[in-house]
Amino acid sequence: MRFGRRVVVCVFAVAIVGAGTVAGSRAQGRGGLVAEDLQRLRSVAQAEFSPDGKLIAYTVIRHDRPGRPWPQLWVMDAASGKSVRIGGEQDVAGAPVWSPDGKWIAFNGVAEGKHGLAMAHPDGSAVTFLAEASGSNAPLPGAGAEFTWSPDSKQIAYISATPGPETADASGDPMVITRYLYKPDASEGMTRFNDNRRLHIFVVDVATKSVKQITSGNTYEHSVDWSPRGDEIVFVSDRSPETDQFFNYDLFALKVSDGSVRRLTATENAEYDPKWSPDGSMIAFRATKRGLTDRETTMEDTHVWVMNADGSNRHELATIDNRQGVPVWAPDGKAVYFTVQERGSVHLYRQALDTAKTATQTAGERRELRPVVGTGGAEMIVNGRGTVGAFTLSKSGAIAYAFTTPKDMGELYVRSGGNTKQLTDLNAEILGGKQMAEVEPFTFISNDNKYEVEAFLVKPLGMTADSKHPLIVNMHGGPHGQNGPAFNFRDQVFAARGWATLHVNYRGSTGYGQAFADAVFGDQDGNEAQDVLYGVSAALRRYLWLDRERMGIEGVSYGGQLTMWLITQTRMFRAAIPTAGIANLISYNYMTYYNQYEQMEFGQLPHQDDFMNILWERSALKHIAGVATPTMLMHGENDNDVPIAEAEQYFVALKDVGVETVFVRYPREGHGIRESKHVVDSINRSMAWYEKHFPTTPPETANPAVP
Repeated sequence: MRFGRRVVVCVFAVAIVGAGTVAGSRAQGRGGLVAEDLQRLRSVAQAEFSPDGKLIAYTVIRHDRPGRPWPQLWVMDAASGKSVRIGGEQDVAGAPVWSPDGKWIAFNGVAEGKHGLAMAHPDGSAVTFLAEASGSNAPLPGAGAEFTWSPDSKQIAYISATPGPETADASGDPMVITRYLYKPDASEGMTRFNDNRRLHIFVVDVATKSVKQITSGNTYEHSVDWSPRGDEIVFVSDRSPETDQFFNYDLFALKVSDGSVRRLTATENAEYDPKWSPDGSMIAFRATKRGLTDRETTMEDTHVWVMNADGSNRHELATIDNRQGVPVWAPDGKAVYFTVQERGSVHLYRQALDTAKTATQTAGERRELRPVVGTGGAEMIVNGRGTVGAFTLSKSGAIAYAFTTPKDMGELYVRSGGNTKQLTDLNAEILGGKQMAEVEPFTFISNDNKYEVEAFLVKPLGMTADSKHPLIVNMHGGPHGQNGPAFNFRDQVFAARGWATLHVNYRGSTGYGQAFADAVFGDQDGNEAQDVLYGVSAALRRYLWLDRERMGIEGVSYGGQLTMWLITQTRMFRAAIPTAGIANLISYNYMTYYNQYEQMEFGQLPHQDDFMNILWERSALKHIAGVATPTMLMHGENDNDVPIAEAEQYFVALKDVGVETVFVRYPREGHGIRESKHVVDSINRSMAWYEKHFPTTPPETANPAVP
């Protein structure tokens, strides 16, 4: 289970409309955000310097039309700050990659009325469609770059799908299922079954648009990067005999001239995102160490590694005990940059390498460089409170990156010569003059005295010396994820209503070292749930303005599971909103496509030993008789990660117990809620649910923050 966000009878639908209007007037009166503001907000997602460092291609994510958020592609002159758009006002375009000569930008989007691989000049002219690039909906976690330029700028290698041997039968009438992994992930919510198509590497000639398929077979190839020498393309694939049951990415190199493939790694663990060094002598990548790595959400932190181009001298790059992101080489090849999750934020680091020559081969005098951890250790480059997203480096040493602060969605920044400058201000019109809630961290000691646990409290707007405010406890998914100070739209809307939000980075969270992430092993719905309750208790003791009589609880994915569980254990919350949560750990195991999830999280398969009984004991459904909290369930109709049957079971069980409950099913949604109008609806619907069940404050002690 990964991340989080959030139908009712006609009477309640009418109540929602009224509640939404009230929420808007209250927030506007204090200058805060309302749910409908989401459709006007934008954020920077990707950034790529041109080869000469003068231009930056970047994508802007918009929420202002039906369906899911969509990207636009822009190019900024780094000196003047002026930008031009690639394509028309409503054209989708993303994933920009510069040609090595700087004359073109390849992207995935619309060109000449068709969708696929396209390119354009940096000034927005000559938008050209190159090739169709169909995908697969097979679960392929961590898939990286979908296309890459040849060093002479004449060809582009890209990923596209072809039918597999099961495709016809599995899409027929009747549908005949033979694969263990028969449910999809990609474009989650849009389809119900694996299309069984396989991803392969193709090459298109940009001058003639002629296309050649380079790889074939029943395997998946992805995450491509063309060697600076032009002779090979490195890629990721799982070539093990039982790929549906076991997740084991390895690295391979494809010889462009004849299509031959050589294996670079043969490990029990998974490798991701390979990147050639500028001179082609080394490859940097992310990897894990353990023999069992779940297809969905690995408990083990990925770290950055480097090795020689022939696969030798493989070394973990930096000794940082936290989850690390995709590596990017410095233009001179003397360092590698990568992000690190740390205590709720995501920072950017630089690790130097010792590139002393260690050996010379007589065949072509090819240098072999031994990667060695820099003697000075990793250097933190961007350390502000918030989240560093995609980033890019110029030959001059400048770094452009997307950064989400506590008070705004992702904006484009550049750091050069020790100075940082914000290049975009996409939401100035919407956020200008609006109040943003403050986010305050605090720590407490866990119930078993083993851990210091961190929580983040988003304070409400409109506080006075004697005001009292509701508290919404929101738990992240994963369980191996983190919450932190970065801008959270839902929290800000709640704050504008006068509500505080509490996020507890319970044991199992990332950003606090491997031992902390491992601490949930074999103990789901156990001590991590106690961490949440201890966090609530600590907040109530420290922030006396919190109203313990008006508390709600919610979460998405694993946060939804914890919500379902905790309301079987306590009646301290007035209302609950679990989204995409697991109610029954046994049924979940046999319906999800994450077939290794419980094996990794508990160390064995459900049918082994007495494990089935343990799973049932830790399932919220078993303890349903203890629930008295009014509960509104939210779920995507086509969720293949946590199938909607989990919510269906819990809903019927709550009805049987006599608990007030509503079940909101969102069409076209998979795991979590993505369509902008659905997100807006879920926020307004949630606020109405909480207000319906929060006790009315007596007039003599009325909360001045919520008139």
